[in-house]
Formats: sequence, structure tokens, C-alpha cells
Amino acid sequence: MYKIVLTEDEKALSNLIKIYLEKENYEVICFEEGQKAIDYIGNKVDLWILDIMLKDDVSGYDIIKKIREQDENVPVIFTSARDQELDKILGLELGSDDYLTKPFSTKELVLRVNNIIKRVYKNTETDIIKYEDYSIDTKKRIVSLNQKELKLTTLEFDLLILFLKNKTKCFTREEILNNIWGNDYFGSDRVVDDAIRRLRKKMPKLNLKAVYGYGYRLS
Repeated sequence: MYKIVLTEDEKALSNLIKIYLEKENYEVICFEEGQKAIDYIGNKVDLWILDIMLKDDVSGYDIIKKIREQDENVPVIFTSARDQELDKILGLELGSDDYLTKPFSTKELVLRVNNIIKRVYKNTETDIIKYEDYSIDTKKRIVSLNQKELKLTTLEFDLLILFLKNKTKCFTREEILNNIWGNDYFGSDRVVDDAIRRLRKKMPKLNLKAVYGYGYRLS
């Protein structure tokens, strides 16, 4: 799962962008103040979306300068209500990959994010998924904890991958049945509860939560 940091001082817009990006299976970290974003530099981030004007005296330009001191390659998208050609040129000169002028379509932003992610990371895809202290090799279908292999059944592994690839998404039991057991399954949906119980027992660090009256979500 790719991680995106979004700096945006308009709370409603920030929440909307976050929702759209999470639907595309991105992990999104939001900051309203530039200094907090600067303090986060050093953590693994796959793409930054920087509003130029923020709540404090730190601008998006200040943030990208700090980013580039540590990472020359991580992609950056600028957003701004300022539609001056000079602002766009400055953003590009500082090392940004794109520049969107407000108001913009959230769907357009997501499309640009997807295109940049594919361009930058298309040759660096890995078969390994990291979650907490677990390492999951999707090609070899092996789950390890501290280099020790855990014994999962085929069904348990498929269930794990479903949640890992749809982190934060809440699934109903019926959706889980259709994805793992298939549309032609006939029987009680309680098999889902049993399978999740076994998976939790084998992977106690898996933060797989029951959503009362609905289903399950991995956070």
C-alpha cells in the first residue's frame, strides 16, 4: 500500500481528498500546518500533495525544499488557489511533478496521483507486503514473523490478502463469502467468523476488528 501525505488547510477539502484516495487503497496522512509536515519528513512516504498556503508561516515551498534535502526522487504535487504562471514555474523548479490550481476536481487529482504512482513505481513493485512485524510473500504465499514462517491454510491466506489489499475497508460477511468462498457457496455465513477467529489466533498482531452489525475491517 502506497502512503501519501496531504497538506491542506481547508478541513472539508482535506477530508474529501482523503476519502477519494483511500477508495483507491492509498494510506493517507493529513496535515493542516506546514511545520507538522516538515516534522514528518524522514518517514517513508511515496507521494506528497502540498498546498502552497497553509495555516502557519510554513509554505508548501518550504516543505518541498526540506523534502528534497533528504529525498530527490519522491514525487510531489502542488495544489494552490494561486493561478500565477510564476507560482507554477517555481514549483516545477523546486522539483514538483505536477501543479493543480484550485478549484480542481477531486477525481482529477486522484487520476494524476494514480498516473504518477504508476510512472514512478511501476518497476519497483514487490511481492512482499509488510504489516506490523509480519512479512507476507504474495507470490510464494508465505507469511513470516521475525523470519519464522506461520502456517496458514489456503483459505486463511486468501482472507488475509483480501484485508491487506483493502485496508480500512469494511466488508460484510456476504462480501467476504463472495470473495473467498465464491458466489456459489451455500451455507451459514458464520464460517467467516470461524475463519477470522483462526486467523487472529495465528496472527495476534493483526488488527482485524469486528464492526457491530456489519462485518469486519482491518486497520
